[in-house]
Amino acid sequence: MPVELTYLQAVILGIVEGLTEFLPISSTGHLTIAEQLLGLPVDDPAITAYTAIIQIGAIVATFIYFAGKIARLFRAWLAGLTSVQGREDPDYTLAWAVIVGSIPVGVVGFLARDLISGALRSLWVVAGALIAWSAVIWVAEQRHDVLEKRGIQRGEHDITVKDGLVLGLVQCFSLIPGVSRSGATISAGLMRGINRVTATELSFFMAIPALTAAGIFELARGFDDVVALGVGQMLVGVVVAFGTAYASIAWLLRFVATNSLRPFIWYRIALGLGVIVALVAGWISAT
Repeated sequence: MPVELTYLQAVILGIVEGLTEFLPISSTGHLTIAEQLLGLPVDDPAITAYTAIIQIGAIVATFIYFAGKIARLFRAWLAGLTSVQGREDPDYTLAWAVIVGSIPVGVVGFLARDLISGALRSLWVVAGALIAWSAVIWVAEQRHDVLEKRGIQRGEHDITVKDGLVLGLVQCFSLIPGVSRSGATISAGLMRGINRVTATELSFFMAIPALTAAGIFELARGFDDVVALGVGQMLVGVVVAFGTAYASIAWLLRFVATNSLRPFIWYRIALGLGVIVALVAGWISAT
């Protein structure tokens, strides 16, 4: 029997995607939980594709919010390709860091696509990842505090291609629902001695190619399934995700300028434990 998606469900999923895509709390994990609570089959190909496609709204929000900086990095990258002087611009190196850092998750995501959309779409996986990666964020914050006290922190003009590669490799863990792409990349940035704001912005920039590729791939692969859900519902989800994601980006950048990520840690742990209790009690099913 074909899966039915109402406009109300589309709005709810769009809000969840937009609010959680850039916060270090896992958008995929929250979408999986939301889909389960809405009575949708989380392992259905149409629902999996829809989840990836509405991320396009969040990506458009990133493009618009950082339009000026993205254009600056692109110009610096082009200038560096054609002149020695251009290669001395820190923005040229930053652009390459983003490019290099975006490759690993694309390769791993493509090779493990069936596992990601299949076995890993379980609330047991989501709950475990929410709790387990909280420990990584905690360690990253502890290291950040130590380096901050020593005055050893780096900003966007100090980013190296190696930083981009490390963040990109760690970003691969975010393919596990519950880990969080931003939680993985920001944590890696803090461990590398990058300040919170710069690490968060890098996380946003690395999201652009990763989520764009995922959205396009799922749209192409699951086009018929998503059309069956409803073109109108898909467009509503994308638009709602865009609006909430834009607000989420603005809020998070203000937050990390003066706060640590520790409040998100407690939220992740509480949510993970809550999901486990619900699963054990039989209130919800894993898939």
